[in-house]
Amino acid sequence: MLEPAKDVFADRRRRFMERMGDRSVAVFCSAPEVVRSNDSHFDFRQNSDLWYLTGFEEPDTVLVLIPGHDKHPVVMFVRKRDKDREVWDGPRAGVEGAKERYGANEAFLVEELDAKLPELLEGRDRLFYGLGLYADRDRRVIHALTRVRASARRGKRAPREIVDPSYVLHEMRLFKTPAEVDTLRRAVEVSADGHVRAMQTTRPGRGEWELQAEVEYVFKRGGAKAPGYTTIVGSGANACILHYVQNSRQMEAGELVLVDAGAEVGYYTGDITRTWPVSGTFTGPQREIYDLVLRSQQEVIAMSKPGVPWTALHEKAVEVLTQGMVDRGILAGPVPKAIEEKTFRAWYMHSTGHWLGIDVHDVGSYYDAPEEARTLQPGMVFTVEPGLYFAPDAPGVPERYKGIGIRIEDDILVTATGHDVLSKGAPKEPHEIEALVGTAV
Repeated sequence: MLEPAKDVFADRRRRFMERMGDRSVAVFCSAPEVVRSNDSHFDFRQNSDLWYLTGFEEPDTVLVLIPGHDKHPVVMFVRKRDKDREVWDGPRAGVEGAKERYGANEAFLVEELDAKLPELLEGRDRLFYGLGLYADRDRRVIHALTRVRASARRGKRAPREIVDPSYVLHEMRLFKTPAEVDTLRRAVEVSADGHVRAMQTTRPGRGEWELQAEVEYVFKRGGAKAPGYTTIVGSGANACILHYVQNSRQMEAGELVLVDAGAEVGYYTGDITRTWPVSGTFTGPQREIYDLVLRSQQEVIAMSKPGVPWTALHEKAVEVLTQGMVDRGILAGPVPKAIEEKTFRAWYMHSTGHWLGIDVHDVGSYYDAPEEARTLQPGMVFTVEPGLYFAPDAPGVPERYKGIGIRIEDDILVTATGHDVLSKGAPKEPHEIEALVGTAV
């Protein structure tokens, strides 16, 4: 697994604190552990913002950043070392590890948070804290703030405003550094390998769950900690369900299977969707719709470069798909009217893409101002994923297209001169796909 160097996290903290200002304080809390069944938990994954600033992966953690503090601008609250628990759950960094390995100038046990946090907030004008993520953490932070306010008569000053840190931090996360791009590139490469394996092992009679197993085996073998999101394997009519994750049906001859899966490597995730014929050859109607979706995607990718408004990408996909549906008798024309009245949304109901990075639907604003789309800039990474979905009972759709669901998704890096398709390792041209499907021994 690719791991950022310690100084990478220190630089991120430095840049974030510069943007905060000297009279501010920021508090970030770890995600809670979640019980899966009785006394077993879901695999823990750190809050993305906390990890981005520290690289620390343990639960029950709080990070406090105090720009300009002469002794401890970086404070962490962590779990105590516990030999008995470490026998069961693995080693903990503890207070000393937080300072020695994770850049904390000062560290305390998390049990000391309620006692220590008020004094860390004291004398600061702004508190950067993301309210609404974790109710228990909200209560503790608000309690600390209330305690400082209650000391106003003794000359202590509490933060006067609470600021959402995402406006600063998520803008940083939107623009990937070369090191982040390297990690993300690896995640996407492993993701593509999983899709190739799934194509090779597809044949009628296999279960959707078997393709999921093939994909996720390749992810793990390639260094992924886990899938970046729940793997989607939808065959037949299930391909028309956007977030179908049951993966419990046997695939049948003559139908399509849609696989949406991405590997998380070093906390960065790929996100690729491919659709292919279970029997190895597209039927005529399947190929018609596939070619239409592919053409819309190719036209969007071709226009992806610095200066292009984000919304223009979706508008291009809608234009191509709507024209194709009017031509095939799926939608009533003319095309401008179908777009204006959004009748296309019956069959293309989602956006054409999203930011990609530490989170599969990564952070960062899509608009510079209300109704003013931001433009693509070097260092941004996003998906392009047009699709068409005609359920078996789709009203008004010609019979030959019913039951066809197709999505094609790639991961795109904006470069100084244009773009780089990071997911090119996953074939999508029809002849490439047909040459792969079912070839595994």
